[in-house]
Amino acid sequence: MHPGSPWWPPNRTPDWTSLLPCGDHDRMSEETRNPTEDVNARYRVVAEPPMRRAEVRVIGSDYGATSYTTKEQADRLVGLLGLESGMLLLDVGSGAGWPGIYLAHSTGCRVVLSDVALEGLATAARRIQQDGDDGSVVATSGDSLALSDGLFDAATSSDVLC
Repeated sequence: MHPGSPWWPPNRTPDWTSLLPCGDHDRMSEETRNPTEDVNARYRVVAEPPMRRAEVRVIGSDYGATSYTTKEQADRLVGLLGLESGMLLLDVGSGAGWPGIYLAHSTGCRVVLSDVALEGLATAARRIQQDGDDGSVVATSGDSLALSDGLFDAATSSDVLC
């Protein structure tokens, strides 16, 4: 049902804010909402077991991702970016590390995960530790990343500008 349909209750305005994560809409107005906290709240939601199960079914991974990049698409990135062992990949807006961590582990490249959402990077750090990473993955705040020409061999970004 949607507003204006014959089945929508008359004189009822939909509460679209109920779709926001973690009930933050109850205490936040448009003027006081912190976009970074909204994103951080989403990482707490996607870490819940039902969301992880859905992620496995839909995307083929269980990284706590907020990206819609499928495992098949991540595998295609390997060829498109020419990723191989020893290369350095920058994953911009990496969040929980999908697909950056997966790309590093599947190709032997090294990856720098960068994001402003610290909750996503914390999720990525837990995943790195859980996978027993060999030091090929580094998570850093996008605010503190110093870039220079030629530093990275390739860069990727999934669903950041959506």
